[in-house]
Amino acid sequence: MPRYWLMKSEPSVVGIDDVLAMPKRTVDWWGGRNYQARNFMRDQMEVGDKVFFYHSSCAEPGIAGLAEVATRAYPDRTQFDPESHYYDPKSTPENPRWMNVDVRITKKTRLIGLAELRAHPELASLRILQKGNRLSITPVDPAEGKFITEKLLKGRVGCWLTWLWALLPVFAPACSASAAAASWCRFWRWYSPPSSLRRSM
Repeated sequence: MPRYWLMKSEPSVVGIDDVLAMPKRTVDWWGGRNYQARNFMRDQMEVGDKVFFYHSSCAEPGIAGLAEVATRAYPDRTQFDPESHYYDPKSTPENPRWMNVDVRITKKTRLIGLAELRAHPELASLRILQKGNRLSITPVDPAEGKFITEKLLKGRVGCWLTWLWALLPVFAPACSASAAAASWCRFWRWYSPPSSLRRSM
């Protein structure tokens, strides 16, 4: 069964729109210089694994799209380039220290920000939400991955939350985003439309 991963990228460097403009909508995930993130790519990622493409270090951080692992890990080209910020003089083609995979975008989605992710108890264990977590690549529990893809992005929560979120400044200007999001989620758990209506949302 495919695994789920959350992979961070700064949109000022490589954003989802940049990847969509690349051949085959695919980018090599270069530049990682954390051993744990490297080990995830080298030892655990498989072709076909699902990826949440996450915009980080920007005005609106959050999940910006869906992707998949397109190749097995291979040496990161930037480690051998003396002109690159990611050059590693101790790494050689014969004994590379840093690896990356190719990631293919499958769908650009609405942005799912941190406040919205925190509002759902089903995602309480999501690593991106844990205090002190700074890893650029983290595994996502399959249950959490399915909740994001099937509920937030496809289900009634995702469909309606887009415009409900836009109404927050009008109806709750003094309310924090996270508190308001939690209130909306409690409302949707209470309001369960008929199955025929849910399918049409």
